[in-house]
Amino acid sequence: MFSAYRKLFQIKIAAADSIAFSLDFLHKNGLPHESALLRSCKFQCFVNLCSLVEVDSKTGRKSCESGKKLENEKCCMVSFLINSCGLSPEMAVSASEKVRFENPDKPNFVLKMFRKYGFSQKQIADIVRKRPRILLSNEETLLPKLEFLKSFGSPRTYLAALSADPTLLSRSLEHRLIPIYNFFKSVLLTDERAAVAMKQLPRFFRHNPIKNMAPNVSVLSDLKVPDSCIMLLLTHYPETIMVKTDDFKESVKKVLEIGFDPSKSMFVLALHVFAEKGNRGIWDRCYKTYSSWGWSKDDIYSAFRKHPNCMIMSQNKISRTMDFLVNKMGWESRKLLSCPAVLLYSLENRIIPRCTVMKVLLSRGLIAKEVKPGA
Repeated sequence: MFSAYRKLFQIKIAAADSIAFSLDFLHKNGLPHESALLRSCKFQCFVNLCSLVEVDSKTGRKSCESGKKLENEKCCMVSFLINSCGLSPEMAVSASEKVRFENPDKPNFVLKMFRKYGFSQKQIADIVRKRPRILLSNEETLLPKLEFLKSFGSPRTYLAALSADPTLLSRSLEHRLIPIYNFFKSVLLTDERAAVAMKQLPRFFRHNPIKNMAPNVSVLSDLKVPDSCIMLLLTHYPETIMVKTDDFKESVKKVLEIGFDPSKSMFVLALHVFAEKGNRGIWDRCYKTYSSWGWSKDDIYSAFRKHPNCMIMSQNKISRTMDFLVNKMGWESRKLLSCPAVLLYSLENRIIPRCTVMKVLLSRGLIAKEVKPGA
């Protein structure tokens, strides 16, 4: 029995070596060397080797027949995902662990529908890679969702939204998609804006986002926040307005206390920094970093009022930029308070090249020594 297993293993290994030899032969004769293909073939042979022998759950004995059956099923599954869905061999092997089907009728129907509704092969591959079980969707659930999502916004927008995160197709049409769309449309006024906002939301669809969003929008409306600012928040930072209403009100209170004007767009940008739970820890780390460079509490809040995003940066980015401007350019750290947006610029692609030009101009006496940051 063991000699039979050994022989089967040797056959598999020989197949992998044969593939490698063939690809090397093609390379030596002037054809492109597809190293990714070689890795994929070897990897697939390894997967087949591992699945060849299976332990029977009842007898505890090795079962070559069940191993062969499992191997054939996996091979067919991986082959379908590669040839019909456009996945790479590695992605196909990974996706095959998350979806099972006895025949390709239903998956073929799903793929046919995607093509009918305008999805490119790459977009289909992205959808299947991110959510393999979408291939098992029923016609009565999939078609109404595709038809609904296609009905608003430009084709490009809805295709991009679904390929970016196909979670939308797994949510209830009546209880999630339609109510959320209607809410966005009532606030944002156009299909295109509603589509853009919905594109930002898939990861939050586990719960009903309208539960908190509607009362939070009312809080902003009561403060006379302009519709354009509310649209900005919903379109680009919808997670900000999805927090619990009590927490949202507390964040609004803090932003008002710091001195932001509700009629200005800076108000909702500051709210984005304060309201999101993930940003609270970043705020504290930024505060400590600025303090270490000599900024007082008033300095930090002054910079925050001018550019709220300066309080949700990485400590490393702040320190590297400060180090260059203070230690290499000779600026006082507080000079950046006049234009804290400089801290968000790319150090390598923007700050260093411009400062290099400034040094040359200074050395030739072509500009005054006192130059404002951001000039």
